[in-house]
Amino acid sequence: MKITSILLLPITRTTGWKELQQRRPSIPTLAWCLVLPMSLLPPILLYYAGTHYGDDFMAGFGDRQWRFITTILFLAELLTFFVMGWLIHAVVNATRELSIDYQNAYLLAALAPLPMWSASILLLIPSLLLNVIAELGALALSCSLIYHGLQALCERRSNDVVTMSATYTVMAAGVLAWGVLLGIILAF
Repeated sequence: MKITSILLLPITRTTGWKELQQRRPSIPTLAWCLVLPMSLLPPILLYYAGTHYGDDFMAGFGDRQWRFITTILFLAELLTFFVMGWLIHAVVNATRELSIDYQNAYLLAALAPLPMWSASILLLIPSLLLNVIAELGALALSCSLIYHGLQALCERRSNDVVTMSATYTVMAAGVLAWGVLLGIILAF
């Protein structure tokens, strides 16, 4: 798959999605080859930021138990992949107008957090504002990935209200899960 096709996934429902659908990666392949390595990025980089920057990053940031926090974060990310795949399947198939199989639902669940996982690379820079802006931008890209992915995988046209409704439900659950993960970090 071309890099340009991958970069266009959050922008269009045509480019790249059919190729991904034709490859039909299995759920275990997605989990082992995409989700597991990419979900390691935020905990590792958060551990680095917490142990190297300390209070320079944010007040009270250096006094936390980073081994415990990052381990819980990693496990929660893996669990979130499986829950989001199930949720996408359930939400989309709850209406008579949309349909998605488990493989495509988990494909979307694996692709959606990629921008947020990738944005964690900016934790190498000790700037809270930069990291917050990057994560919010990555969250917007993830939401766009879900919308265009549902359009492509459910074979819907542009500006389809049913697809938008399903996207909003999945996005709300994703933002809630993201909030829980952030709460884990801030609570400990």
